[in-house]
Amino acid sequence: MENNEERKDTNRELLIRLREETGMSRKEFSEYFQVPYRTLQDWELGNRTMPDYLLRLMMYKAKMEGLVKK
Repeated sequence: MENNEERKDTNRELLIRLREETGMSRKEFSEYFQVPYRTLQDWELGNRTMPDYLLRLMMYKAKMEGLVKK
């Protein structure tokens, strides 16, 4: 079982990879997913922990809308 710090780092890395795979800037990504820019920035910098369910939903939406190929 992962500890909280490992999960936080994993979610942060997955979020950054997802945004990079879409080719969007932070601003574009935050507007697309209707997440405040500062919140997205804090998640990517590791200042705040992104909820697991939200990351899964963002990944699903990006895949279903053809923003990423995976």
